Amino acid sequence: MTRSPEPTDSVIPGAGPAPGERATVRLRDNGPEEPARYAPEWLELRERADAAARAHDLLDPLRIRLANLPGRSGLVIHDLGCGTGSMGRWLAPRLDGAQHWVLHDRDPYLLHFAAVASPRSAADGSRVSVETRRGDIARLTGDALRGASLVTASALLDVLTREEIETFADACTEAGCPALLTLSVAGRVELAPADPLDEEIAEAFNAHQRRDGLLGPDAVTAAVEAFSERGATVRVDPSLWRLGPDEAALTAQWLRGWVGAAVAQRPELKAPAERYLRERLAACEAGELRVTVHHSDLLALSRPTGGAS
Repeated sequence: MTRSPEPTDSVIPGAGPAPGERATVRLRDNGPEEPARYAPEWLELRERADAAARAHDLLDPLRIRLANLPGRSGLVIHDLGCGTGSMGRWLAPRLDGAQHWVLHDRDPYLLHFAAVASPRSAADGSRVSVETRRGDIARLTGDALRGASLVTASALLDVLTREEIETFADACTEAGCPALLTLSVAGRVELAPADPLDEEIAEAFNAHQRRDGLLGPDAVTAAVEAFSERGATVRVDPSLWRLGPDEAALTAQWLRGWVGAAVAQRPELKAPAERYLRERLAACEAGELRVTVHHSDLLALSRPTGGAS
């Protein structure tokens, strides 16, 4: 995980968070002295594009499941790696009924921000309340999710290992709760106008996403397999960032992180990538660049516990 990058026209390996990386989430315990890492600017930049991209068609089957929960007076929703709380701001007003959100993140500053900026009412006007929990979400257990109606996360799956996805699927299955996991990178990017270096940068970026055992673009497939093997019904829908002149600030920051990750993976790309990035940033500033970043949203409906059908 890395900090949100400072604006720069040069390619600095590792300088920016790769699209989909959650710089706010501590996935593994690297020791008590490790400082919190913040990327609030990146999260703020991407919130509108995330909201526009998420797969709305997954909400109807989710609503049906939530409406049929047995013996519940309200929903309990765990938001993993909540960052500044954008998932709650998007989802809570789209669900009926009283909701209690449990916000999980590594970063206490972002937890505070997410709690303060959380929505206060559901789609039908019911009350929404929140609490925060700081900790390592990669070690989430079924006990931690006991009583949960839903587990949700955004841009999280692709920074997990296969073992961590298996552990996560185990926790959701044990708790019998559905999981809505949005905006996992799919490994495909389209830029217009095209450039001969587009494909090479994309391939190097995807390799960077798969470093050190992380799944990157393979994460959604691994999650589908993990949940399906545990008896869940799984659906995957595309969720695309469509970035044009109105999203120039996000596009520029994304470009720096995307190219920076590619160069970190393949240092021999540094010289051509610097030229590439300068030209792409200039086109972005001129309103001439359009980018489509492919993501996937996943809904896993685990078999309910407690006698529900």
